[in-house]
Amino acid sequence: MNKTLRVLCWGAVAVLGAAAVGAIALRRGEPINALWLVMAATCCYALGYRFYSRFIAARILALDGLRATPAERLENGRDFLVTNKWVVFGHHFAAIAGPGPLVGPVLAAQFGYLPGTMWVLAGAVFAGCVQDFVILLFSVRRDGKSLTEMAKDEIGIVGGFVAYVAVIAILIILLGVAALIVVNALKASPWGTFTIAMTMPVALLMGVYLRRIRPGKVLEVSALGFVLVLAAIWGGQYVSQSESLAKLFTFSAPTLAILIMVYGFAASALPVWLLLAPRDYLSTFVKLGTIALLGVGIVALHPTLHMPALTRFVDGTGPVFAGKIFPFAFITIACGAISGFHSLISSGTTPKLIARETETRLVGYGAMMAESAVAVMAIIAACVMQPGIYFAINSPAGIVGQAPAAAAATISSWGFPVTAAEMQTLAHAVGEQTLYNRTGGAPAFAVGMAHIFSHSLGGETLMALWYHFAIMFEALFILTILDAGTRVARFMVQDALGHVYKPLGRTSWYPSILATSALIVGAWGYFLWQGVKDPLGGINSLWPLFGISNQLLATVALCVATTIIIKMHRAKYAAVTLAPLAWLVAVTFTASWHKMFDRNPRVGFLAQAHVLAAAPGPMTNATVRLIFNNRLDAAVTGVLVVMVTLVLVESARQWMGILRGSSEARVKESPFVRTRLVEEQG
Repeated sequence: MNKTLRVLCWGAVAVLGAAAVGAIALRRGEPINALWLVMAATCCYALGYRFYSRFIAARILALDGLRATPAERLENGRDFLVTNKWVVFGHHFAAIAGPGPLVGPVLAAQFGYLPGTMWVLAGAVFAGCVQDFVILLFSVRRDGKSLTEMAKDEIGIVGGFVAYVAVIAILIILLGVAALIVVNALKASPWGTFTIAMTMPVALLMGVYLRRIRPGKVLEVSALGFVLVLAAIWGGQYVSQSESLAKLFTFSAPTLAILIMVYGFAASALPVWLLLAPRDYLSTFVKLGTIALLGVGIVALHPTLHMPALTRFVDGTGPVFAGKIFPFAFITIACGAISGFHSLISSGTTPKLIARETETRLVGYGAMMAESAVAVMAIIAACVMQPGIYFAINSPAGIVGQAPAAAAATISSWGFPVTAAEMQTLAHAVGEQTLYNRTGGAPAFAVGMAHIFSHSLGGETLMALWYHFAIMFEALFILTILDAGTRVARFMVQDALGHVYKPLGRTSWYPSILATSALIVGAWGYFLWQGVKDPLGGINSLWPLFGISNQLLATVALCVATTIIIKMHRAKYAAVTLAPLAWLVAVTFTASWHKMFDRNPRVGFLAQAHVLAAAPGPMTNATVRLIFNNRLDAAVTGVLVVMVTLVLVESARQWMGILRGSSEARVKESPFVRTRLVEEQG
C-alpha cells in the first residue's frame, strides 16, 4: 500500500510538473502567472533530486556510508572538520551563490521568459547539479583535493596546468564583472551607497565583538548585525533626502570603481576574522532570509509576467547585449544552470567538512538546486515589470540615447511602450534620481523584487525601502564573491610564486600578502575599469566573456568527472557527464567564435575594435583604450579556448586508451578506512 501511494504521489508530481512546463512553453499571446514557473521548478527539482540524483548516487558513485571521509580522518579543527550536514549545506550554498543566479537570468530576460526558464530547469537538473555532486564526491575520496590537483592526477600534467591557468582566469574575470555590477547599481545612488558603506563598519564591529568582546556569542552578534543593517537601510533614506549628506554619498562610476578596488585589497590583506569572515556571515544571514521571503512574496502575490515568452530580440539585436538565443542565452544565464566556479567550491572547503559520503548528495546536488531556484526567482522579478521599464533600466545609453525622452521614444518604437514621466515616477517611488541605463541586471532585479514585496508586504509606501533593501541584498551577494575570491586568488598566486622565491609562498608573510593582493586587485580592477569606461555599459562585452570562461571551466570539471567515471569501469553511465560536456563544448566554442570573429561590432570584439579604429577624426585616448580592450578580450577568449581544447584532447585520449585496453583504468583514490562515526538512523 505504501509503495502504491508513493507511486501515485510521484506520478501526480510528474503530471503537475509536465502541465506547468507545458503552460510555460506553449502559451502565447497572453500573460501567464508566475506561479506556473514556481510550480514547474518545484516539480522538476523534486523529481530530479528523488530519482536522477539517487540513480547517480547508487549506480555510478556507489556512495558508501561506512567509508571515513577526510573530515574524519584528517580532522585538525581548522581546515578539516566533521560538520553537521545542514551547516555544510548552508556553507556550500553561500559560497556558490554569487551574482550569477541573480544577474544572468535578468539579462537573458531580453529574449523573453521562456528560454531562460527552460534552460535554468533542464540545465540545473541534468548538468549543474550533476557537476557539483560528482566533483564533490570525487574530491572527498581524494582527501579534499582541488580540481586542478584531480585534473593533474587523472588526466595528466597538461590537464593540471591548464586547469590552474583557467581557474586564475575565471576568478579575475568573475571578480571584474562582479565589481562592475556593484558600480552600475550604486552610481548616483546616495541611499544605496550609504547602506553598503555602512555594512563595512558593521562587519568590523561584528568581527571585534566575536573575537574580543563576547567570543563565541554567535546569536548575540547575529541580532546586533541584523539591527544595524536595518538601521543602515533607514539611514540611507535619510541621507538621500538631505541635500548636504546626499552629495557626500553620490559618486560617479569611476570613483566607485576605485573605492571597490580599495575594499577588495583591504578584504584580502586584513586578517580574516576582522572583515572577511563577519562580512560573509552577515551576507549569508541576509541571503537565506531574503530568498525565503521573496519565495513567500511570489506565492502570496502570484504576480503576472508582463514580458512575453519570446521577444523580437531573439534575432540577436538585443539592446541589453547582442547575440542570438543560441549560444548567448546559455552563457549569459551561466550560474543559474551550470557554473564552473562551483567546481572550485566542491573541491575546495566543502569536501573537508563532509561527515559522511552519503551527505554529498544533499550538499552537492541539493545546494545547486537551491541556487537554480534563486535564478527562477530572478526571472520572475525581471519579467513582472512592464517590458518597456525593463529595457529602459537595462539598455545602455549608447543604444537608446542619453536623454530620457529619447530613450523612451526608442524603446517604445520597439513595441514596448514606456514614457519618460513613467520612468521618473518609478525612480521617485524607489528613492532614486534616475533608473535609466543601469546596465548589469542588479537594479532591474531590485525593481522587480520591490514590486513583489511592496504589493505583498507593506504596500507602495515602502517600495523605496524594499528597492534599496534589494540593492543591499545583491551587493552583499556580490561583495561576498569579491572579497573571498580575491583572497582565494591570492593564495593561488602565492603558491605559484613560492616556487620562485620561497617567502612569497608563505600566506602569513605580509610583504607577500600585500604584493599578491595588489597584483590580483590590479588584474580584476583592469577589467572593472574597462567596463566603467565602455560606452555600451561594460556588461555588453564583459558578461559574455565571464559566461564563456565560466562555462569553459565547467568543461574542464566535466572532463575530469568523465575520466574518473570511465576509470571506475562505469563507462556505460558516462553519458551522465558526457552529455552536458558535449552541450557545453557546443555552446562555449560557438560563443567564443562569435565573440572573437563575428562581423557585427556589437557582438565581435575584433569587429568593434576595427570600427573604432576606422572612425573618422582624431583618435582620443579613450578610443585607443577601447580598441586595446576589445583586442585583449578577443585574445583572452582565444587563449582559454585553446587551453580547454588541450584538456579535451588529453581527456579523449585517456578515454579511448582505457576503452581499447591500451591504458590502465586506475583511479587515484585514498585507501578505504572504515568510519568510526555512528550510523545515522532513518
